[in-house]
Amino acid sequence: MHPRVSVITLAVGELAAARRFYVDELGWPVVEEVAGEVIFVRVGETSILSLWNRAGFEAEVGAAGPASASPIVLAHNVPTAADVDAVVARVIAAGGALVAAPQRREWGGYTAYIADPEGYRWEIAHNPTPMGESLLP
Repeated sequence: MHPRVSVITLAVGELAAARRFYVDELGWPVVEEVAGEVIFVRVGETSILSLWNRAGFEAEVGAAGPASASPIVLAHNVPTAADVDAVVARVIAAGGALVAAPQRREWGGYTAYIADPEGYRWEIAHNPTPMGESLLP
């Protein structure tokens, strides 16, 4: 088995709001969509973000925890610290919320945390280490 994550699924309460945020406002490309059920968004060469209507998600997977206590953080790495600031501004303008303002980290990076309209946490990061650089296209 090759180590890779192919699909990340978020159970969302309002699919239309998730679509507005990720697709309409942030401009992420839809790969496939089943109206009212699920939206698949390309987030990498071999990665998809699945935004799944919470009721359908729970019918298949089981009860989802409250989004406000999201036990997962997704990360979006960018090439520069200035890009962190720009992405955070765009996310806030699109209806996301600032969780932790951008700041320099002791390991040399620059990161911020935001939440999408459902409360899922995203780290917006400039990671100048070799591992961080390997995550950029």
